[in-house]
Amino acid sequence: MRLSHPTQLAAAKATLDARDAMAAEWADWLVDRAGSRSIPRDTVERQFRLVIGTLVEMLGPLKREAKLVWQHVMEHYGRTAAARGLAAGEVVEELQQLRVLLIKYIGGSGAAMRPRRAVAVFLRLNAIVDRGIAAAVVGYTDALVASLLLIDRETQLLTAANADDLGKQLDDLEAELEPLAVRR
Repeated sequence: MRLSHPTQLAAAKATLDARDAMAAEWADWLVDRAGSRSIPRDTVERQFRLVIGTLVEMLGPLKREAKLVWQHVMEHYGRTAAARGLAAGEVVEELQQLRVLLIKYIGGSGAAMRPRRAVAVFLRLNAIVDRGIAAAVVGYTDALVASLLLIDRETQLLTAANADDLGKQLDDLEAELEPLAVRR
């Protein structure tokens, strides 16, 4: 297992500590937006906690293993956004809000670091969020194509938007993330 730099681990811990507050604030921000009323708030918060939890693993020693999980989680986010009827730009805007929340909630711990280390951590976080946005757009595009073809690369229906299906999909993604979080 490759070690992460202590400043990345500190950022991961600060992010994990703020995960529930960040998810709640992100959900509050999302409630007023179009397309967000079709999914129950607790499911939305659960999805946000999964996104943030996976981001934490991307900062830890198992970041290579977490890359695939991050890709899956973010593609799922994009598919869910398509099912909610959002435009591609709105998906990007929602995920940009994650960047704002990271700065708000872990900016203080970054300010306590040496400037060079703080910059490195925030560059890493930005790269992770950018990669996540790209994956979400791929998932969004897959869902749009699937709505025409009714299947995706894995022959799974992507256009379902009911809360039960979303909950089952989140169960699968949380199960995929769990082994990484346990090993941390």
